[in-house]
Amino acid sequence: MQSDDPAYLLDTNIILRFLLADDPNQSQKARTLMANIAGGQVLAEVKDFIILELTWVLESSCYVPRQEIADKLINILNFSGIVNSNRATLIQALLNYKKTRIDLADCLLAAYSAPDTPVFSFDKDLKRLGAHLGSI
Repeated sequence: MQSDDPAYLLDTNIILRFLLADDPNQSQKARTLMANIAGGQVLAEVKDFIILELTWVLESSCYVPRQEIADKLINILNFSGIVNSNRATLIQALLNYKKTRIDLADCLLAAYSAPDTPVFSFDKDLKRLGAHLGSI
């Protein structure tokens, strides 16, 4: 792969077809693409909002347990061709999502918080996640 090869953005529907194998034609294309991303032949990024949408669809419409959702998405984020600069933050959020009943948006917010970027919130779940909180 050349350094000037583009990094593609992955849409929710590609990852869903890959995980669910619910459409023979699209799922096969998604499996092939994801195999190329896993092997590093194709570069791709998974945006935070795609992770949020995936968890919502998989949990609320497909009834996939959150532990399984987190494991599958962490696995995808670890593919060789995934180029997310925030990979560690996304994985931390998914690990918190997996081990708690806290929604992924709050898990992401807590994972992004830091001493120099505290969170203003009334949400007590953020404190449970170890978020850096600002005083209101």
